[in-house]
Amino acid sequence: MSVIVADGLTHRFGRELALEGVDLVLDTAEHMAVLGDNGAGKTTLLRILATALHPTAGTLQIAGLNASREKRRLRHYIGYVAHAPGLYPALSAAENLRFFCDLQGVPHARVDEVLEIVGLHHVADRRASELSRGMQQRLALGRAILHDPKLLILDEPLTGLDATVARQVKDLLQQKVRDGATVILTTHILEVAERLADRIGIIQAGRLRAEGTLAELRTRAGDRDGRETLEDVFLQLVGEPS
Repeated sequence: MSVIVADGLTHRFGRELALEGVDLVLDTAEHMAVLGDNGAGKTTLLRILATALHPTAGTLQIAGLNASREKRRLRHYIGYVAHAPGLYPALSAAENLRFFCDLQGVPHARVDEVLEIVGLHHVADRRASELSRGMQQRLALGRAILHDPKLLILDEPLTGLDATVARQVKDLLQQKVRDGATVILTTHILEVAERLADRIGIIQAGRLRAEGTLAELRTRAGDRDGRETLEDVFLQLVGEPS
């Protein structure tokens, strides 16, 4: 089943064209990584896919529903983590999750389970403002999975995390895919995309420059032997930095 069907997604901020003509189809239990330089349009694309931003042009279906018309129904289908954690700093970790449980209609009993999943049970009563960057990122991920969404949309979920915490987050995402969820994330860490993602998209200047498996991208970049790293492929497709 196609979880995401995007056709010609375009968005302008005033006169600035941030995203242009993006077509994308993503199926159940696929893990996609979106790559691109700063300002390429990655965050704009994810905000549109999460129904947090309405496209200037183009259409988007999620789970067969028109995303523009069915935002309320899709809230229970999507888990979204923006680049900033989006937590309430004065509330404890557990209080943050209980608040979002109320918004999603999820029983509070789910809070302890999620804190255990993201490894924050020991800081349940600590204010979000007192948590480290890595802990805040895991709490934001916990908030996103509270309602067991079928689609996880994550903007740079590994930024600023140390190796141990990053590994825990990657393991969690892999488990969600094994459980049947679809995951799409942005990252500047090419090793993450190479090792975790089933498919990789490369955005440049607001356009989806290339999309496919690593093998398909290697072929597109002219690598006949399949030996190039994702970094090599990325630079071949978007051009060497000046």
